[in-house]
Amino acid sequence: MTYMFKYDSVHGPWKHHELKVKDEKTLLFGEKPVAVYGFRNPEEIPWAASGAEYVVESTGVFTDKDKAAAHLKGGAKKVVISAPSKDAPMFVVGVNEKEYKSDLNIVSNASCTTNCLAPLAKVINDRFGIVEGLMTTVHSITATQKTVDGPSAKDWRGGRAASFNIIPSSTGAAKAVGKVLPALNGKLTGMAFRVPTVDVSVVDLTVRLAKEATYDEIKAAIKEESEGKLKGILGYTEDDVVSTDFVGDSRSSIFDAKAGIALSKNFVKLVSWYDNEWGYSSRVIDLIVHMASVA
Repeated sequence: MTYMFKYDSVHGPWKHHELKVKDEKTLLFGEKPVAVYGFRNPEEIPWAASGAEYVVESTGVFTDKDKAAAHLKGGAKKVVISAPSKDAPMFVVGVNEKEYKSDLNIVSNASCTTNCLAPLAKVINDRFGIVEGLMTTVHSITATQKTVDGPSAKDWRGGRAASFNIIPSSTGAAKAVGKVLPALNGKLTGMAFRVPTVDVSVVDLTVRLAKEATYDEIKAAIKEESEGKLKGILGYTEDDVVSTDFVGDSRSSIFDAKAGIALSKNFVKLVSWYDNEWGYSSRVIDLIVHMASVA
């Protein structure tokens, strides 16, 4: 655990307080002790005794309400699932977090891709209306993929070597937008390509607009929102950027004005980058802060 905190192949070494081991169950971040547990069953983790009120469920295993509720039995007050959930209320900061109510004890922060797509889709739908659309995410390697070819019964292509292939895959990110933006429910779907990069992904959103708009008008609308209500969530760039330029970017979605194209005033392709690690983690923290502010 200490080693993994100290060193990261993408984000570099830990640059903050000194990190050391106090004993077999405690890490010290500077002078602040942090308890470490190794229980397989979340119910056994003494969250209350540790003083932990908010738990981030990021194992990828306990993603529905019943399973995530095990943390509550251990004394936690709130659980934030860092993945899509089939039944937990889903929130995307900058899009629908204001709908959170204090009686909700288990929530989902959606996926990194939904966090990129939803703010962009919200701006476009609010300004011009989305009739329908398709999304493709070109997504960096994740830990669930294999370093060399191996069996993957649920998805044969997903078992192929991650560092040597562009791998088509499924994603529920576009459909999930309908959960946080009900006006778009049933209007979006999408897919993914897993590619041999270690961090930063990009969304390609192709939509048919209800209201005619030039590409310049669309760019202006996104730029305005990125400097206003969605500042810090939605970004805007006209620079000639590539994926590594966004490593460590805390924004959920950075619109690439030069990468998009328009076929007509009703049919456009929009491109937006996201650090699927750093940006998403930042939104998890933002959601917890918001939850704590709601009485």
